[in-house]
Amino acid sequence: MTDDVLTAARMWADADPHEGDRAEIRALISAGDAAELGRRFAGPLTFGTAGLRGPLRAGPAGMNAAVVTRAAAGLARYLADSGHAGGGVVVGFDARRRSDEFAHITAAVLAGAGFAVQVLPKPLPTPVLAFAVRHLGCAAGVMVTASHNPPDDNGYKVYLGDGAQLVPPADREIEAAIAAVGPAREVQLSDDWLTLGDDLVADYVTAVVAALEPSRVPARDELVVAYTAMHGVGAGTTRAVFAAAGLAAAHSVAEQDEPDPTFRTVAFPNPEEPGAIDLLMALASRVGADVAIAEDPDADRCSVVCGGRQLTGDEVGALLADWLLRRGVRGTYASSLVSGSLMHVIAAASGVPSEETPTGFKWIMRAGSVEAPLVFGYEEALGYSVAPTVVRDKDGISAALAVALLAAELKTSGRTLLDRLDELATEHGLFVTGQLSVRVDDLALISDAMARLRAAPPARLLGRDVTVADLALDDPPVDAVRLLGDAVRVIVRPSGTEPKLKAYLETVVPVHDDAGLIAARGRGEDELDQLRAEMSAALGL
Repeated sequence: MTDDVLTAARMWADADPHEGDRAEIRALISAGDAAELGRRFAGPLTFGTAGLRGPLRAGPAGMNAAVVTRAAAGLARYLADSGHAGGGVVVGFDARRRSDEFAHITAAVLAGAGFAVQVLPKPLPTPVLAFAVRHLGCAAGVMVTASHNPPDDNGYKVYLGDGAQLVPPADREIEAAIAAVGPAREVQLSDDWLTLGDDLVADYVTAVVAALEPSRVPARDELVVAYTAMHGVGAGTTRAVFAAAGLAAAHSVAEQDEPDPTFRTVAFPNPEEPGAIDLLMALASRVGADVAIAEDPDADRCSVVCGGRQLTGDEVGALLADWLLRRGVRGTYASSLVSGSLMHVIAAASGVPSEETPTGFKWIMRAGSVEAPLVFGYEEALGYSVAPTVVRDKDGISAALAVALLAAELKTSGRTLLDRLDELATEHGLFVTGQLSVRVDDLALISDAMARLRAAPPARLLGRDVTVADLALDDPPVDAVRLLGDAVRVIVRPSGTEPKLKAYLETVVPVHDDAGLIAARGRGEDELDQLRAEMSAALGL
């Protein structure tokens, strides 16, 4: 153990306002656990996707009372310096371990700095907090959540007054303000903050239902839906939205309906992970569901199952865009650069503009223009914005309602979501997308793989010439490489929230008629498997 680490650990423990966290660091010092102290004091958590996210543990490299205290104090300083001193801030939290504690610490720090603070009344979905920022006219919002991360993580998501996630330079400026905060124990606190009532959730429900106009869909009460909250906080609000929209109550996975910070029935509480929706698919089969929907734990994303098949985020994104366009919704349709191309083809065929943005909803929500404002945005990682005037972020609850209304509409003519996908493939070609995802313990493996790809990218994929673009040279820069050829596209980038390297794969297979669909699917899956093999070799992982 170096003297620098030992000194830093002792100083941190002395300044830590939380008895349990303080004792945790002192126990590591007493045990002489150099490796663990080195991990915890290697550096502070940095602002990533709209805030902080990390493991629950004492020290600057974890989520704990001292880190949250300093984060709230830094946010307060940033807001004051930006002309919002004394403004309103709304704070929300999910049901993860210590989420309520961190929310109340945040409220006390911001109130101590002179802000008018309101806290959501109970664990609620992230979209409700994002809605509340603009609905209540606040200067900022904070959501304590780690979304779909493993059980031992928590996080701290920041919204500014426009209701959208942070973009540069605000994230770096807040990070600098946090770094300038003194010892956590010396931060001024106040209990002069308010707890909101349940009427905020009612306002959110009303706004979502009004935006999607369920009355346009006949016989919607005949739709059979299976649903899981995946041990998160989405169930109550989702049920309220479905009821207000005139849908029949969904059949819920009982084992996953109540919040549980241990996420006991899943290895990872992420609908994308293998096995995560097994219980939902079993329920859907038992009740004969027309559609099944899984929300992630903070309900800002949702996954869709139809006919026993989990749809990709790109398939759902294309279906929702097509549905909105057929409803006459005009404006800009946007997706992140790692998402598929079909939505853009559909938008072009309808004569509306579409945009490809950098990864993350912080960029998607800033697409569009005064003449053609954003009306729909999605990202392949199961995030959708079907009502951006209500929530300026991804929203799994409004997306779940939109999927249900689309499924109900199709059911009236004896069709399903899969049938509509077939129709789109016949019209535009079969767009097959997938991933090569590699989880690592050593983050250096990711940077090494990206360096190898940039130094020696493949010249051909699927036997076709490809051009290479380093998106780190774009404005804004993105740590990604794009390989593009005739009906083939690959984008490689590190995950923004997990220790993974991801390659996003796409191939397009022409479909000449209904009879050609089966052959096209087989060819598409074969090409996707070949792309995975070729990119795995290129990345050396």
